Amino acid sequence: MNIQPQFIAARTAFSIAKVMAQSGLGRDSIYKSIREGRLKAKKFGRRTIVLASDLQAFLASLPEMAA
Repeated sequence: MNIQPQFIAARTAFSIAKVMAQSGLGRDSIYKSIREGRLKAKKFGRRTIVLASDLQAFLASLPEMAA
């Protein structure tokens, strides 16, 4: 099976550690947002993953800071 580079160039899912690195949020904040239903997550065995589209939607839904 020959996998083309364009199919693996962009990540489609992140571990919690990668979500932390990508968003700058802490582990507890991420898990709290998952528990509250604000951030969608999936389980793969024992591993919790967040789809890139769900992370983008979550970050876009955060309130704007007042100037």
